[in-house]
Amino acid sequence: MHLSPPLEEQLEAARQEIARLTKENNRLLASRFYLQRFQNDARLLYFCTGFQDYGTLKSVYLSLEPTAERLQRWSQAQTLMGQDQTMQEMSRAGLKAENLSLIDQFFLFLCRVREGASEESLAERFHVSQSTVSRVVTTWANYLFFMLGSLPVWLHRSAVNEMMPQCFKDTYPRTRVILDCVEVHIERASSKKVNPENYSNYKGSTTLKGLIGVSPSGEITFVSSLHEGSNSAKEITKRSGILSLLEEGDEVMADKGFLISDLLSAISVSLVSPPFLNQRRKFIKEEASITQNNAKLRIQVEKAKQRMKQNHIFDRVLPRSLLGNINQLWYVCAMLANFQGPLS
Repeated sequence: MHLSPPLEEQLEAARQEIARLTKENNRLLASRFYLQRFQNDARLLYFCTGFQDYGTLKSVYLSLEPTAERLQRWSQAQTLMGQDQTMQEMSRAGLKAENLSLIDQFFLFLCRVREGASEESLAERFHVSQSTVSRVVTTWANYLFFMLGSLPVWLHRSAVNEMMPQCFKDTYPRTRVILDCVEVHIERASSKKVNPENYSNYKGSTTLKGLIGVSPSGEITFVSSLHEGSNSAKEITKRSGILSLLEEGDEVMADKGFLISDLLSAISVSLVSPPFLNQRRKFIKEEASITQNNAKLRIQVEKAKQRMKQNHIFDRVLPRSLLGNINQLWYVCAMLANFQGPLS
């Protein structure tokens, strides 16, 4: 006849098992990569996400959460649409099927664009499959593109005037925006004949080019779509839509490569740009002074560009698999730069 161990022994065995499971759980939690781990480490949080502190990041997430909870994972959407599901049925599934909380999906997306971390390393870090990482990044890129794209980032003339630094007030008080182009490099197709208009000798890649506009106070207020790298700054400016936003009497500051004075004069807007040397060997004294002043004022757009480049996903040649989402990633990274606080 089998006799059960005394109650005291059973209790002791239970306590030991609970202690073992608690230790194992703590070990797993310590090895898990999730946002809350970094809420008291501003340095690492900034490295991973670009946000200066946990409070700002959490505030941005909370503003997104109500709609993010109804977010439809793109792979699910394609599957369910193929099954003739209604949009209401599709929205119920949402991202809850993922093995990550919504805020950690947002965190994963930020790590992807900020660090430029590979899908393989993120899969290992977050304890999910590589396909899950790819789906989360695609979904959040499109979702944030929609949400951030609905924000009115183009500043009214009165807002520009109110926030304008004194150095602009003293020199070019009608400046509405500072323009510049940024290049993005993507993996080259197997043959140059496939996309010769994009081809660049830079690391054997093809090049896409986008226009950004920065206010005198340093906010990114305009982001164009990406265009073929062979397009001139003038052509991109014409196609970008920014001309329709400018008002009579505005001034636009740009580098000497922006040959857009005719486009601007047609809408009664002035171009502030460094003078050309033409056939001369050097600037006259007045022109040199203007060039130096313009360079000092254009530092705002350079700082804004630097913030965008700190999203290290654009540091390297992007795989062609990202082409379907590259405009969304480009725009979202530009808008996220505005959450990093004033330009120093």
